[in-house]
Amino acid sequence: MKFKKLALLTLSLVTATSIFTGCGTSEDVSSDTTKIKLGVNGTDFRIWDYIQEELAKENIELEVISFADYIQPNTALDQGEIDINSFQTNIYFEQFKEEHKLDLTALGNTVFAPMGIYSDKLDNVTDIAEGGLVAIPNDLTNGGRALLLLEEAGLIEVDDAAGLIPTLKDVTANPKNLKIQDMAANQIPRSLPDLDLALINNGVAVDAGFKPLEDSIYIEDPESENAFNYYNIFAVRTSDKDNAALKRLVEIYQTDEVKTLIDEVYDGAMLPVF
Repeated sequence: MKFKKLALLTLSLVTATSIFTGCGTSEDVSSDTTKIKLGVNGTDFRIWDYIQEELAKENIELEVISFADYIQPNTALDQGEIDINSFQTNIYFEQFKEEHKLDLTALGNTVFAPMGIYSDKLDNVTDIAEGGLVAIPNDLTNGGRALLLLEEAGLIEVDDAAGLIPTLKDVTANPKNLKIQDMAANQIPRSLPDLDLALINNGVAVDAGFKPLEDSIYIEDPESENAFNYYNIFAVRTSDKDNAALKRLVEIYQTDEVKTLIDEVYDGAMLPVF
């Protein structure tokens, strides 16, 4: 499959399955403690509780701040309200900072939340019949990602010029004349009995009770050419990219101990990519 170059465009939302966020560092004048504000998306702090304990051993105090959307974590980071964030994928990060003219830098990878292809009728994607019905998410990012996954699975071909966010009009070959229908992502799991194939992003699949690695019949490879664009990352202000405390947070995160913890907490739904 040909590598798709990152395409820039305006996005109002991103799906997803993605997960952590953050802010900047400050020195406590009454002690030698360094304080870090880390923004996250969601309220599951189990990984961060461990990181917090490890940083405390080095006199680094971690405060975890939860955001309810995918806009505020980057704007809060840019405005100095937090020190570091990691809620987003590479592709969303690059598009958001380009759109909003933010001077931010990725500081390291965290996890990969693979999109999968699911079916109640088939055990292999290649068994789909002529004219089979396929559902993909109707938002730009996940819809494009789904089309690229169908291409990777050998079912269609997509115009390279469309980059990482192709649409249905960019499908250049469809040998089995599949009927590809876009619909709201959270409606796809409940529609599975009426579909031949359903492409479901990770967060929606988990919310619907699926275990992506076990229940999908085809799933994104975290080592494929395009997968890097969907890795979740830590992000900081570019001026803080060499900040020792922030780099130490990333170093502690990217250890075998955290890798094991991620596997235990997310049961394979999130794959460590470090």
